[in-house]
Parts: sequence; C-alpha cells; structure tokens
Amino acid sequence: MFGAPRSPFRVSLKAGYCLLTGLHIYAAFYYGSYLFFHLRDLHGFSARQNLLVAAIIGAIYVPASWYGGRFAQRRGYFTALKGGFGGLALALAIGAALFRPLGLSLEAVVLVTWTVALCFTWAPLEALTSESSSRAGTARMVGIYNLVWSGGAAVAYFTGGALLKALGGASLYWLPAAVHAGQFALVLWLEGKARLLPGRDQLANPLTPALSPDGGEGESIGSAGASPYRASEDQPDFAQHHVSPAAAKMFLRMAWVANPFAYVAMNTVIPLVPELAERFKLTTAAAGFVGSVWMFTRLGAFALLWKWTAWHYRFGWLAWSYVVMTGSFVAVLLAPNLAVLVCAQLAFGLAVGLIYYSSLFYSMDVGAESQGEHGGYHETVIGAGLFAGPAVGAAMGYLAPGATHGNVLAVTAILLAGLPVLLVMKRRVLNDSRPGAK
Repeated sequence: MFGAPRSPFRVSLKAGYCLLTGLHIYAAFYYGSYLFFHLRDLHGFSARQNLLVAAIIGAIYVPASWYGGRFAQRRGYFTALKGGFGGLALALAIGAALFRPLGLSLEAVVLVTWTVALCFTWAPLEALTSESSSRAGTARMVGIYNLVWSGGAAVAYFTGGALLKALGGASLYWLPAAVHAGQFALVLWLEGKARLLPGRDQLANPLTPALSPDGGEGESIGSAGASPYRASEDQPDFAQHHVSPAAAKMFLRMAWVANPFAYVAMNTVIPLVPELAERFKLTTAAAGFVGSVWMFTRLGAFALLWKWTAWHYRFGWLAWSYVVMTGSFVAVLLAPNLAVLVCAQLAFGLAVGLIYYSSLFYSMDVGAESQGEHGGYHETVIGAGLFAGPAVGAAMGYLAPGATHGNVLAVTAILLAGLPVLLVMKRRVLNDSRPGAK
C-alpha cells in the first residue's frame, strides 16, 4: 500500500549521482571562476574584458544547453554525461599540455570547447539526481541536490585561490581535467549498475517508467526508491495552499522570470571579483576567502528553504528577495570597505538562494510530469542570465569608459526592470485566484 522498499542498488545510484554533482561543481567552478584571475594576471585583462569573456560564455551556453538537454532526453542521460565529461577532460587536458602560458587564441579554443561540453552535463545530472516516483521523493532529492552543488561551489571558490597559488597557474587546467576524467570513469560504473536494475533495459531515456513487480508504475533508472508516503502527502503543494492551478502556473512563470535576473547579478559579480581584490589589496587566495561569503550564505538559504515551507506560494517572499538582491548587488560591487562587502554578501546570498529555489520548487510542484524536458530549458534560461549581465556591463565599459562604476549602474538598471514585470504578473495571479478561475 505504501510502495516498494528502497533498493540498495537505487540508493547507491543516487549517492553516485550526488558524488558526480559535487565533483562536477568543484571542477567547473575552479576553472570557470579563477579563469578571470588568470586572464588578469597573465594577459592583463581589465574588468570590462573579463565581463566580455563572461558574456561570451553565456552566449554559447544558451543554445548549447538547449541542445544538450534535448540530446540527453533523446539519447539518454548516461550518453550525454559521457560526452560531456569526456569533452571537458579533453579540452582542459589540451590546455594543461600546452600551458606556457597559453596564447589567447588557444585560451579561446579551450574555453569554447569547455563551455559546450559543460552544457551536456547539468540537465542529465539534475534529472537523474532529483527524479523520483513520488512528489515527496522528488522534493527530498531536489533539496539534497541544491545542497550538494551550492556547497561544492562555495568550497571551490573558498579554496580555489589558495590552490591556484600553491599548485601554479597550470593547475587551472590539469586539476579539473583530472576530476572530469574520474567522473567519466564513475559514469561508466554507474551505467553498469543501472543496467542491473530489474526491468531497466531501456537506457535510451532513463525517465521512461518501468513496471514494478505488482504491475504498477515503478521507479525509473537512478531513482533512490519510493519513500513510503500516503496519497494526501503526494498532493501538489499548491493544492494544499488552496492556490488554483492557474495561479500556481503563474508563480512558476514568475520564478522563471526572476531566476535569470538572479544570474545576471551573480555572473556580473564573479568576473568583477578580481577588480574588488585590487581595490582592497587582496591576494588571489584572500579574494577566494572573502568572495565566497555569499556562496556559503546561499548554501545556508537552501538548507533553510528545504525544511521551512512558509514561503511556498507567497508572493511577498519572492518580491522582497528580488528587491534585496538588487540592493545588495550594488552594495557588493560598490562597497567602501570589507565590512560592508561581507554584510552585503550575506544579504545577496539569501536573496539569490530563495529566487533559485523558487524556480526549482515551482517547476517540480507545478510541472512534475515534465522534469526531464525542463532540465535543458532551466539551463537555457540560466544561460540567458549568464550572458545578459556581463554583456551589459562590458558594453557600458566600452561605450562609456570614463563613467564611474558605469558597468555596475547599467546592470542595476537591468535588474530594476525585472521588478515591474513581477508586479504585473502578480496582478494576474490575483485575477486567476478569484472564484471561478480555472
């Protein structure tokens, strides 16, 4: 009556997917974040040039992540992961082998290849880690997934500067290359484990449900097993909050609007950390320690939001987090001293944490039947944010090079433009919540 007991096979698979995620975010963040210090120190890049590089990454990420999600859905998650991790390892291994340091043209080849390969990894990882046969199981795994990747990102940024100093500039390439090679081997092992699951001989799409021994719909490949749950506990959360389906979908759309703006802010901050380090006379290692504060705060926000659910379907939490995100973004980049910088990061981490979690939670609660398809779309929307913030900042730097903090103010204007959109959508939520709304 309460579902099948958990299989040790399935539990080990879920643990393996979480391990893949943790290793992946560490390696990707080590290269993707400290590349900006590398470009500043070895190639003399300015803040606007670093922003331009970040914008190029975002521009590639949008179409590549869309295609990567579709490829994973059609060809299988393990196939996509093998191609992604193999491509990442190969690109960075070339960078390590030819490091003297690399010329800018070869740097560009490595970076473009790395970005494309990256887009074949996150969507299948999200689907394999968070997919489950019940809403309760899915909610649990989404929470764990958020903690794993955000914790890995925070640790990578915190330790990355010290590692780069201790291991040398070439470690920017060979260290993540070694991690990705290990991930490739781990994927092969996990794929073999998945093939041993009873009734799971169709690996082309691991989300395709198989039949359990009693003839009911069982769990898909990579699932940790159905946790015992009662039917009432598996109802959509919006139903338990007495929110209409139409209003719930609008909450989902609002979160999808807010999340790219959050990435506009985050992906503008990261390329400008080297400039902040110069302003406060911080070494690369110290910049990693100080610049990771908002990432650890985001990790704490994910842990809190996972267990505390009063924010579900409450527009005020999303709106205020957006306002705080915008204000703290300005405070981080224009901070007059380290104390203000740290305090602003605390607010920034909490705000972007709630916005990101809203996007994932509402996607799960409103569109639980299409989690696999959403993976690529989710990453594509993130890519739009990755591109827009740095692109606007870089453009301002080139068009008005004499403007004081022009790049920060231009990105802030973009963030402010998102708030009226949320307010208009909120009005539609109120209309859809009236009696008789479908």
